[in-house]
Amino acid sequence: MNLLITDTTIVACDEERRIIERGAIAIIGGHIAAIGETAALEQVYPDCERISGRGLAVLPGFINAHTHTVLTALRGTVEDWDGEIIYRYMSPVSYTMSDHERAVMASLGCLEAIRSGATTLVDPFRHVPSYAGAMADTGLRLWLSESCADIDTRKIRFGEYGVDEAFGQGFLDRTQMLIEDWNGARNGRINCQVAAHAPDNCSPAMLRKLKDLAEQHGLTRTCHLAQSPGEIAAVRAAHGLTPAGYLDREGFLGPDLTCAHWTYCTPADIALLAERGVQMAHNPANSSRKGPHTVAIGLIRDAGVNIALGTDNMTEDLFHALKIGLILHRGGRGRDTEGGLDPQPQDMLDMITRNGARSVGAQDQIGSLEAGKKADLTIIDLNQPVMRPLIRLVSNLVHYGHPGIVHSVIVDGEFVMRDRKVLTIDEQALLDEAQAVTQRVWERMIANNPDIAPPQGELRWLDA
Repeated sequence: MNLLITDTTIVACDEERRIIERGAIAIIGGHIAAIGETAALEQVYPDCERISGRGLAVLPGFINAHTHTVLTALRGTVEDWDGEIIYRYMSPVSYTMSDHERAVMASLGCLEAIRSGATTLVDPFRHVPSYAGAMADTGLRLWLSESCADIDTRKIRFGEYGVDEAFGQGFLDRTQMLIEDWNGARNGRINCQVAAHAPDNCSPAMLRKLKDLAEQHGLTRTCHLAQSPGEIAAVRAAHGLTPAGYLDREGFLGPDLTCAHWTYCTPADIALLAERGVQMAHNPANSSRKGPHTVAIGLIRDAGVNIALGTDNMTEDLFHALKIGLILHRGGRGRDTEGGLDPQPQDMLDMITRNGARSVGAQDQIGSLEAGKKADLTIIDLNQPVMRPLIRLVSNLVHYGHPGIVHSVIVDGEFVMRDRKVLTIDEQALLDEAQAVTQRVWERMIANNPDIAPPQGELRWLDA
């Protein structure tokens, strides 16, 4: 697509963090060809399709640095229930689903992501080769990975932590399949990572195999880290270390690794992770569902760690993450002096643009609006009540933005949503099927796992 967006507000998120009024952006093929004054670009690109951007703002496409789209199947349930949910619900539900059911729920997550302004998702999970195609068909840019473990995550809720080599080999086989079939696919729009699920379910042997695999294919890596008290206790019992200490002992830490959560990292852990150049995928909204996230984010910021934002599970709403993230980060969390005005809204916007790109090693391709970069754009409607008056545009966006202000989304130079109409998905058909799939999956999961029955009366299926 050759396109010229004219007379618009451009929030570049480049080194100078420029905001250009009444500017223009030219897209040729899948790349940004030029950014500049409208009159000048109209002369240079007379044959491009033109769209007036008056009343709109063009931003770099939003990057969700950590999500699990399949877990939309749990939305509106476990957020409000007591007890551990990772191994009690998140693991069983993924094994209960058929390939088609995973594809449906992943597509639902992608639909929400598009409507929330995302152009890129970083999504580690299980059985990913079975639904990678469905995600790719939505038009989003993707970093996918099989979240590997060789301690059976279906048994951890019963206190069983024995290494199961066959279980682990299944993950390694799916990882190899994913890389062979999808890394670099769709004109480079689909990419792969290598993922360890978490320190409590990966043996030293598994960590070594994953590091070797990443080095063999030149891929970045990801891992959950210190996300629950159970993980802390299990790693301490097995290895006598914190999760960060265990990963470091095994040579797993490094600048190509982005770890999600860091919830129970100690100050010593944070110093170690920063020294090794490990990056953080912070999921502030998800992690605050049962109270504000207790991560020592002030210490992490002070240590100079690159922080990107994700939504984690049951939502793809990055606006939610921006708002709650701003509150948590300003709280200090771990600093001697709590509270303040740091970070500023632009710093938060960087976390879903520049920092997100860096977290997957793609800062030279996406994350800012600059000539030569991929044409991944999020277009915001400024003629919405929450965006007026226009004084500090980025402040409005971070404090008050919501998915309803997203006007259009472009990935690789192609519209995936144009003037609020998603072009790559039959929305109503997907919504109907996702509702039916979710009910079937829950009924099957409870029948197969009586020990995880939800609180009485909590599953009320509405016909709407």
